[in-house]
Amino acid sequence: MIKRNTIFKNIKKVSLIAFSSIALISCSDDDDAPEEQNEEEVITTVIVKLTPEAGGTTLTLMSKDDDGSDGPNPPAYSIDKLAANTTYNGTITLLNETESPAEDITLEVAEEDDEHQFFYAVSGAISDTEYTDMDENGNPVGITFTLSTTDAGAATLGVTLRHEPKKPNDGTLADAGGATDVEQTFSVTVE
Repeated sequence: MIKRNTIFKNIKKVSLIAFSSIALISCSDDDDAPEEQNEEEVITTVIVKLTPEAGGTTLTLMSKDDDGSDGPNPPAYSIDKLAANTTYNGTITLLNETESPAEDITLEVAEEDDEHQFFYAVSGAISDTEYTDMDENGNPVGITFTLSTTDAGAATLGVTLRHEPKKPNDGTLADAGGATDVEQTFSVTVE
């Protein structure tokens, strides 16, 4: 016959072991916890400034989407005409105008340049673009660039900002991967 005192001692030991196991699990290291992700920035406005290399008036291509890319209203555009057979020095600025004053998202892109890259796609009377800024590893960023036009005609300039692209890459979105922060296409007249 088992003594009643022995049963209580065994129950006490089992309870202590179970409680200790639960305490160890709940106090475990957070190594398996997901890493904190950068919160996606709101970008309402894309501004491309183009200054002729030979000097002259700075031209602006602007897209402004006050209700955000998922909102029901399309963006409003302001697009200056470009000159034929001209090379421009370009800069891009991204703004979040849902805040007052507007937040310049370009500053964050510049600070995290190894995690960002602009990609430019051209067609028609725009012949090409070239990067003029690099991150600390010598990979292109694209906040500044050159753009060259050909003879007069219609053209498009596509601008895509990728977050955490593969670097180096072959200059295509397909090879770069990453997540798209903003994507905008400007229809331009070259005259």
